[in-house]
Amino acid sequence: MSNDTTPGAPGQVTLDPWVREALRCPVTGATLVDGTAPDGSPELRSTDPDRPLAYPVRDGIPVLLEGDARAL
Repeated sequence: MSNDTTPGAPGQVTLDPWVREALRCPVTGATLVDGTAPDGSPELRSTDPDRPLAYPVRDGIPVLLEGDARAL
C-alpha cells in the first residue's frame, strides 16, 4: 500500500490490487470506491445504495471505523 494519492487523480487512493479487493464497508459489507471528501481529501465510499457511507483516508491509510464514517 502506498502512503500517498495517485498524482493527477484527486481523491484516488493508491492501494495494492489485493488490498483493494479485500476492503469492504465494515457496516454493510459493500465494496468501496474512491471519492473526495468536501475538504478535498481522499476517502473511500461504500457502494451500498441503502446506507452509503464515506470513510476517511489519513496519511494514505483507509480508516474503516463506523465512528469515523460520514453519511453520503
